[in-house]
Amino acid sequence: MALLGPFFAVRTHRAGDPVDAPWRPLSTLVDDPDSVESRVRRTREALSGMEPEHPVEVRVAASVTHLGLVARVLAPALGLAVLGHDGSALLEGRAWWQDVLGGPYPLSVEPPSAAATPLVVAGSWVSTVSTTMSSRYAVSPRVIWGNVASAVHSAARMVAAARPELGPAVTAVAEQLLDDPRIDPDERPVTPAFRRRSCCLLYRVSGSRAAVCGDCVLGP
Repeated sequence: MALLGPFFAVRTHRAGDPVDAPWRPLSTLVDDPDSVESRVRRTREALSGMEPEHPVEVRVAASVTHLGLVARVLAPALGLAVLGHDGSALLEGRAWWQDVLGGPYPLSVEPPSAAATPLVVAGSWVSTVSTTMSSRYAVSPRVIWGNVASAVHSAARMVAAARPELGPAVTAVAEQLLDDPRIDPDERPVTPAFRRRSCCLLYRVSGSRAAVCGDCVLGP
């Protein structure tokens, strides 16, 4: 998995084994409001440090936090499924994480079984985190679900680039994840030229629309 890229790398632990600090259940991000609040606050502080004279809006930090959280989970879930393993544990939040900033945060899961389990976003940890972030921080659902779509497409591109022979499998799994009515229909087709129909709001950190992600609706 790590050969696909850093967002795909996961550690493993056996069922029943103790998982000690700094590991914590991924479910805390939906069960414990303080976990999300702390993550958003620290992300805001880090982003504000880039432009000290212009403190970052909380909703911008929340959107950036959300994108980082779900992208880190969706990438290995997609990667496992493409390689013929069950990625549903990650999608459903049955995993452990370390709350560190700066790059992909560490993830640990039980060794996945070889099973063709469909990956469905509705009712998953990804869905709950997305709904929570949108309502708690007044981030538009269009932005939040654009983040989810962007994360899926980015993961699909990375797998296809690393393992071109897996192209058809990548497309099939990505289409499963994107088959959700909350995702803009224009953001669902899996193509190399994907362009989301919203913005994660990162451009507001610098105040320039030139500072946008490659798939941003504000891009050239």
